[in-house]
Amino acid sequence: MPVAIITGASRGLGRALAEALAARGWDLVLDARGAQALAETAKAVSGYGTRVEAAPGDVTDTAHRAGLVAAARKLGGLDLLVNNAGILGAEPLVPLGSHALDGFRAALETNVVAPLGLLQEALPLLRAAPAGAVVNLSSDAAVEAYRTWGGYGATKAALDQLSAVLAVEEPGLRIWWIDPGGIRTDMLAAAEPDEDLSGTPTPEEIAPAFLRLLDKRPASSRYTAAALLESR
Repeated sequence: MPVAIITGASRGLGRALAEALAARGWDLVLDARGAQALAETAKAVSGYGTRVEAAPGDVTDTAHRAGLVAAARKLGGLDLLVNNAGILGAEPLVPLGSHALDGFRAALETNVVAPLGLLQEALPLLRAAPAGAVVNLSSDAAVEAYRTWGGYGATKAALDQLSAVLAVEEPGLRIWWIDPGGIRTDMLAAAEPDEDLSGTPTPEEIAPAFLRLLDKRPASSRYTAAALLESR
C-alpha cells in the first residue's frame, strides 16, 4: 500500500486528508502537537483498515521530523509528503506595524523551515518511490495583499518559492503547492474571530481537490482547490 506523511493531522484539513487517503487504502504517518486529538484522529482513520503511525510532536524539532520519516520507512517507504502543519504567528492577526517579531519568527520556523527540514529528511524515500510526490499548503495570502495577513502570507510566499525551486531540482517527483482557499477551521476562526464562517467550505469539502492531484498527477506547479474542484 502507498504511504503518506501528513503533518498537522489532528484536525481541520489535515484530518480530512488523512480520512480521505485512508478510505483509499493508504497507510499513514500522522503528526500533530496535541497528543490526545491526534490519537482520536488515528483511531478514526484506522477504522478504514489502514495502518497508522501517530507521532505527536512539533515539526520544528529535528528529532521529531526524523522520527516521522523513520515511521514511514517502517511502513515500507514514502509515496507522499503533505506539509500541512502551520501557525499564524499572531492570533488574531494584526497589521505588520504591530506584529510581534517573535511570532513572525515562530511562523517562519513552522511554515517554512520545518517543511524544508522534513523534505530533506524524506527525499531519499520519495526519490525511491514509484511516483513520489510532495504537497505543500499555500494560501491566497501568499499572492494577495490582505490587511493583517502580511506575516502569515510572507511565510506562505516563501514556501511557494521553495516549492517552485524544488520542482526544478527534483524533476522525478511531483511537487504541488496548493491554495486551499478559505476553510472553516479553528485556525481561520482564530485569525479573524469576528468573521462569519458559516458559508465557508468545510475541510471535507476541500479534500477531494487533493485527491484529484493524486488521480491526475498534473505537472509540478501551484494550484488552487477551487480550480481543481471545478475541473472534476
